[in-house]
Amino acid sequence: MSSARNTDHTVALATTVPGAAGRDAMTERTVHHVRTEEDLLTVRHAVRAATLRAGFSIVDQTRVVTAASELARNAFIHGGGGSVTIDQLTLGGKAGLRLTVKDDGPGILDADAALADGFTTGAGLGHGLGGARHLMNDFELHTVPGQGTTVIATRWAGR
Repeated sequence: MSSARNTDHTVALATTVPGAAGRDAMTERTVHHVRTEEDLLTVRHAVRAATLRAGFSIVDQTRVVTAASELARNAFIHGGGGSVTIDQLTLGGKAGLRLTVKDDGPGILDADAALADGFTTGAGLGHGLGGARHLMNDFELHTVPGQGTTVIATRWAGR
């Protein structure tokens, strides 16, 4: 995954996380830095590979890869770069993926507006944050103006 031009830091971890009703969720984690256009492609490929390993349907693969692309692009363009963490989850026999996208950019002044369909700060179609939220089962947005943004989005196979 690393090349001379791409300084991705990828870490694979296996940890046990307490799950609902006393069940455990096993997590495999990879972290990808997003600093260049090439890094956006690396993230897409890594997320696609993770959806395949998790056994997602082609429709769910497309949903997760699309959401990851939108979120990583937002971190790159609006946040000046950041990171995408991909966690492979298993909870009660169900496979899932959690994407955590962080940047240290200016943050989002109006999070509600940014999540609205059609909202854009540039030349885009305005499907970024709101579109990603609709594609995933769970979606959290944490932002502080002047201190960056973190999005945590999870999709479970077959849900």
